[in-house]
Amino acid sequence: MGDLLPAIVYVLCFVTSTACAWLLGKTWRRSRAPLLFWSALCFGLLAANNLVLILDMLIFPAVDLRLARSILSLGAVSVLLFGFIWSQGEEA
Repeated sequence: MGDLLPAIVYVLCFVTSTACAWLLGKTWRRSRAPLLFWSALCFGLLAANNLVLILDMLIFPAVDLRLARSILSLGAVSVLLFGFIWSQGEEA
């Protein structure tokens, strides 16, 4: 059970972030609110990060994918930060 619990958590995190990205993208297509687009992109990158985490920890444990995970995390946060700044500039 000790080895199974982390795998379940990794997969649930991937499924959740993928669902969030899909729902945000679907809502963005209807409303065209820019912040929804940036949020969907952020969660898409977080889903990719979780997928790489699954590959790193469960599928290929001998391969170190920390750099790829860090780049995806940085990209996700950067995209969302850019979206916040861009949306703030449109309101002014």
